[in-house]
Amino acid sequence: MKQENLRNVAIIAHVDHGKTTLVDRLLWSTHVFRANQQVEERVMDSNDQERERGITILSKNCSITYKDTKINIIDTPGHADFGGEVERVLNMADGALLIVDAYEGPKPQTRFVLSHALACGLRIVVVVNKIDRPNADPEGAIDKVFDLMVELGASDEQLDFPVVYASAVNGYARYDYNDGNMDMIPLLDTILKEIPAPDVDPDGPVALQVCTIDHSSYEGRIGVGRLHSGTMHEKEQVLVVRPDGTQRSAQVRKVYTFENLGKAEVPEAHAGDIIAVIGIEDADIGDVITDPENPVSMPPIAVEEPTMSVVFEASTSPIVGREGDIVGARQLKERLMREKEANISMRINETEDKSGVEVAGRGVLHLSVLMESMRREGFEFQVGRPQVVYKIDEAGNKLEPIEEATVDVPNDYAGKAIEVMGNAGGIMEDMASDDSVTHLTFKIPSRGTMGLKTRILNATHGEAVLFHRFREYGPYSGEMPGRKNGSMIAMSTGKAVAYALDTLQERGRLFVKPGDECYEGMIVGESAKEGDMVVNVEKTKNLGNQRSSTADKAIQLTPPITFTLEEALEYIEDDELVEVTPQSIRLRKRLLSATDRRKANKK
Repeated sequence: MKQENLRNVAIIAHVDHGKTTLVDRLLWSTHVFRANQQVEERVMDSNDQERERGITILSKNCSITYKDTKINIIDTPGHADFGGEVERVLNMADGALLIVDAYEGPKPQTRFVLSHALACGLRIVVVVNKIDRPNADPEGAIDKVFDLMVELGASDEQLDFPVVYASAVNGYARYDYNDGNMDMIPLLDTILKEIPAPDVDPDGPVALQVCTIDHSSYEGRIGVGRLHSGTMHEKEQVLVVRPDGTQRSAQVRKVYTFENLGKAEVPEAHAGDIIAVIGIEDADIGDVITDPENPVSMPPIAVEEPTMSVVFEASTSPIVGREGDIVGARQLKERLMREKEANISMRINETEDKSGVEVAGRGVLHLSVLMESMRREGFEFQVGRPQVVYKIDEAGNKLEPIEEATVDVPNDYAGKAIEVMGNAGGIMEDMASDDSVTHLTFKIPSRGTMGLKTRILNATHGEAVLFHRFREYGPYSGEMPGRKNGSMIAMSTGKAVAYALDTLQERGRLFVKPGDECYEGMIVGESAKEGDMVVNVEKTKNLGNQRSSTADKAIQLTPPITFTLEEALEYIEDDELVEVTPQSIRLRKRLLSATDRRKANKK
């Protein structure tokens, strides 16, 4: 039976093609906000980091009501590191809005999310966004989407996709990009007409599969999923079936449906709706919550495997505790174990020697988002170099994660880009060029992507666009060369002095400025040559009887290089650490004493 008063729609796109802005406009069009209400842009990006980075990190649900029909909207991340969210939430939808930039057309992440949507059998509505851009080519974008769908093996029915043209930032959608319409009604009408209503059995046994996990400090774990059949009541006794087949009884304490931007507690929820249930302890992705008398089995949901790990440790810096409030190993471990409860896409376990906590995720960005959240909470800690997660196959061969990397680069710099990718272990699989841009596709080990973006941008004068995503596990491709240049390492603890830095900047690039607090073993710059060198950043000028301190030439220092968290993690070598505090990101040697480092090198 079709629930005609309901639609479940996922919004999928490449990063920065306008998904979240489009959701804003749909919320406005259906009067979720008052006409005079002050609302921030990209209201669905509720997390501080999402606003600052301009990307969606967590999949979120909201709902709008249009023509007496409730439309559940699932806003998904566009970045590959959070692609696991997309894979799961598509199970809750009956159709998807595929948003494509009218100028850029489909991009690599478009291919990734679209292939999953087609595999789920979803009805695709193509929304060509940003048609107001001066260089927009809406028809060209549609042709590229069609070619991509054919390549991905779409059915004839899926290839006959409806198209809506939009400018989310200006708040209008059109059936024809020149028809002059200035509201979002065409898109809302298309959703009602083209996205199928959920076809469910409202009188059957209860069956809900958990697709995402939310967490509340008051209520504990919250399982979110689509109710495939039956009616879910609060205080109802249910059977929870794990993906491995184990079963246990539980009671649903509360049932919520999604209403506008929040959740609304309801006494019962009906089949076809996306709901949240509280009371199922240890609820996990793929769990089926069903009727104890008449259990329903459903195909398991695969949770993506992490491909990169990093070890968090309590900071051992000589100046620990000056910038952060929380520095203890116990508090660090407790915080990460709380994250394990809420963040299902990370694997978090204590190391064997109990010295730290290993956190595995989908990539450096995925890991750095957690680190950034913790430093904002007042934590000080240190992390080592990210390591890829290896596997051993049945024959005993070592396997490593392989990524698919795409580079869009001006034709003049294509050779430079190919050289950089080759040095990082990339193997070119495809090359296509038009009038001005060359499109390159590579197969590259995940290890080779560390610091790759910086090298590509340097080689192409900032003109290249690099994107990579996990593809498969493949044979280990041998050792890779690390950073060629050595480090400048501070020899003592104290503040950096301009006179000392002036002489050091001739020998490399500096990471500190005058007045910065330094300590023995801290990396204060990059040497222009191979091999580390210990330097004195506190050295001042000796003044004789005849000379005054003001008689010097004016010291002119080049601004120091500052690292973001991702850049710092990709820069360091195995014997180095990143020290993270609420105010600073410092690089240091694992062994702070030069004597200890010499002994370790001899071994």
